Amino acid sequence: MASLPSPIAFLTARLPARHRAAGGEFLRFGLVGALGFCLDVAFVYALIPSLGLYGAGAVAYFIVASINWALNRLWTFGHRTHRAAHTQWLRFLAVNLLGFILNRGAYSLLLALFVLPRHYPILAVAAGAASGFLVNFLLSRRLVFG
Repeated sequence: MASLPSPIAFLTARLPARHRAAGGEFLRFGLVGALGFCLDVAFVYALIPSLGLYGAGAVAYFIVASINWALNRLWTFGHRTHRAAHTQWLRFLAVNLLGFILNRGAYSLLLALFVLPRHYPILAVAAGAASGFLVNFLLSRRLVFG
């Protein structure tokens, strides 16, 4: 009996052969990012009472970035050769600093300028996640897991 292709392979099958690997990595990175977004929202909401909106955003980002690194190391880029875990984790955090600036910059800007995100922080978290996603993928693919 023939086995079914994975959902990632199914989605990337229409891409030119030379782009399939990158397309699969992009989709897996996006799925890890979507999970990270959910965790980010959960941590922000859980930490607001003790750290406030800005402190919760900073701490949540660090925790979720570490979780995302581990999932990307194991799943998104698991087929690649890896550096030592601690070295790669530090490199991931350093490289994603630009993504952090974009992410939490958008988050903080929305909190500072608009009332609605202060009442519904998920809006600020979502805007931040979207603003840093592509930069994080490209830098992670080339400089961390490349």
